[in-house]
Amino acid sequence: MAENKKVSSVVIRRLPRYYRYLGDLLSAGTKRISSKELSELMNVTASQIRQDFNCFGGFGQQGYGYNVEYLYNEISDLLGIRKGRTMVIVGTGNLGMSIAGYANFKKRGFSIIGLFDHNPQLYGKEINGVKIQPVTDLESFLTSHNVDIAVLTMPKESVREVLPIIKGRVKGIWNFSHTEIPQDSALSVENVHLSDSLMTLSCKIARNELKNK
Repeated sequence: MAENKKVSSVVIRRLPRYYRYLGDLLSAGTKRISSKELSELMNVTASQIRQDFNCFGGFGQQGYGYNVEYLYNEISDLLGIRKGRTMVIVGTGNLGMSIAGYANFKKRGFSIIGLFDHNPQLYGKEINGVKIQPVTDLESFLTSHNVDIAVLTMPKESVREVLPIIKGRVKGIWNFSHTEIPQDSALSVENVHLSDSLMTLSCKIARNELKNK
């Protein structure tokens, strides 16, 4: 695996995109690719690709390019998904159910092994073979199962209730609630705000509208 050193979050956020494109190349039977060819495919500069990969040791050699399968596997290791990740979802409303039903997570190595909610009417309902359980069962489940990630798709008031249960029992939180969960040395957190992404898109549209006036 590539060397482990401090890497900017901007570079880390680009890794999944490299992973997706390399997966497509691998499926198409491509054995080797240059940074120039990859840059044309991804619409980024070859220089940026080389700089990003150099953060992890480089992966290629001058005049040879990149071995697609090797690079794909190396980035898979960097993303921590080659061995797979287990997840539980806390909050099975519309968003939670959509995430639980999304088949591509399993293809990427993420297995949902537990679903939890406060609504008694949902208890026992199955999504992809996993039954929804009461949130009151969450602590015992996390204690008896090896869970990497807790996905929070619940109101912020409920997050305050489950955070003390989750901390120390999972390695990371994928947070969709309307509250920021701070990151600490023992717990990795990804706060996701869907409205932020939509407003970013609106900003891009507004800038294009001004430019085209």
